[in-house]
Amino acid sequence: MKRLHIHLAVENLEQNIHFYSTLFGCGPTVQHDDYAKWMLDDPRVNFAISNRSAQLGLDHLGIQAEDDQELQAIKQRLDATQQPVETQEQSACCYMRSDKHWITDPQGIAWESFHSLSEVPTFNDKKAPSDGENPFACRPAGNADSSCCG
Repeated sequence: MKRLHIHLAVENLEQNIHFYSTLFGCGPTVQHDDYAKWMLDDPRVNFAISNRSAQLGLDHLGIQAEDDQELQAIKQRLDATQQPVETQEQSACCYMRSDKHWITDPQGIAWESFHSLSEVPTFNDKKAPSDGENPFACRPAGNADSSCCG
């Protein structure tokens, strides 16, 4: 069963963790100094926040598949939109390694469809950025205006 994914960029992580923990009636499933995620079953949503983006608010939306077969079915629907689709295999992003497909809707909102494969120990599985690299970007070049995660 698929799960809706929502990622918000926030200014004050602790304040938002408190707010969303109260709203959802539970604390984050995953929490780091710069990131928190709630894997909720009611409503069935993967809701993440981070303080890694210069632009606050909605970062991206997504659909999390539980297996590769679900991800491939989503990919077929993305292809049917006739919009460019970027694929990332074994991508390290937001403390997880995932297979992903990215698309941008007509309003310019990035949509990530993904199947998480395993956890990684650091954000984007990197210790430090190399020269000129955005250490927070997970999106393909066409969606590089802000950070990602799921």
